Amino acid sequence: MSEESQYIKGRGAQINVQNRFFAESQEMLDDFLNYCEAEGDKPDDNRTHFLEVFPKTIVNKVESPDVGMGYSMNNYQGCEHGCIYCFARNSHEYWGYSAGLDFERKILVKKNAPQLLEEKLKSKSWKAHTIVMSGNTDCYQPAERKFEITRKCLEIFHKYRHPVAIITKNSLISRDLDILGELAKDNLIGVNVSITSLNEKTRLLLEPRTATIHKRLETVKLLSQNGIPVNVMLAPIIPGINSHEILPLAKAASDAGALSIAYTIVRLNGAIGEIFSDWIRKAMPDRADKVLNQIKDCHGGTLNDSRWGSRMRGEGEFAQMIRNQMALARRKFFAGKQFPELNTSLYDQYKGGQLELFF
Repeated sequence: MSEESQYIKGRGAQINVQNRFFAESQEMLDDFLNYCEAEGDKPDDNRTHFLEVFPKTIVNKVESPDVGMGYSMNNYQGCEHGCIYCFARNSHEYWGYSAGLDFERKILVKKNAPQLLEEKLKSKSWKAHTIVMSGNTDCYQPAERKFEITRKCLEIFHKYRHPVAIITKNSLISRDLDILGELAKDNLIGVNVSITSLNEKTRLLLEPRTATIHKRLETVKLLSQNGIPVNVMLAPIIPGINSHEILPLAKAASDAGALSIAYTIVRLNGAIGEIFSDWIRKAMPDRADKVLNQIKDCHGGTLNDSRWGSRMRGEGEFAQMIRNQMALARRKFFAGKQFPELNTSLYDQYKGGQLELFF
């Protein structure tokens, strides 16, 4: 069977790598799937499955010093978008699943997230800090259309006049323009839209179930026109795949109304190195070695870079070229623009005047 015929269309990962923490159960699952295949059954139908989970908390303090956020919350674990490079894939292993295809096909749904969020904001000890929805997985991934957990959480943020930031690559965010607009009136919302390429063929390979580039730029424009500040994430920059697009991406973002841009260089930690390497040899065999070698050049000769400070920005010749292009893009297309600091004072006022009613 050729590499092309083995390619799973509509998915990023092409394999399910072994879970580092549940090796024995993974081996049992593999044995079962092999048995089913031998019997003529189809154990793997490529469908997405939604599984309800009930965490005890939803707001997480972010300890990593180079992430750029203090607190995050994730309404879903796993992500159907299937971005092949996604650092969040590794977190699926803690739930007993693979960082590969399982990450895209087994989506854990936290239906009690709005209740947990409200409990957090009602807590006497909580002080207002911007909470980022999607610090790990996209809060507007396809599951949100059905479950509407993110919308319910936005209603809680608005009720308590609490600042919230969003990271997404899905145009579904435009559904909630009404609540986002109300939050924006009090400077309580900032949106980060991820755009990694202007080439649809590249987008389909890297991020198979995300919104099209056209829809994402339309979304940036729509949000900006409605007074909602937008930062565009050119992330990740992958040498040899989208590194040549930095300037045109920055121009398109600015033209659509974005106030700023940010970037990271791809890093392939944990299981993602194996998943990405397998994918690129199937999806882009002609440039696989070049891309992998250039990624290594950005991270001290390895795909797996966990060093704080350098892991997001990289080092070496290629990383410096990317930094220089980003600096030029900001000077050329974002002079005079600035993404605002979000307002934390209204929550403190609201809490002081209202929350004593709950105690």
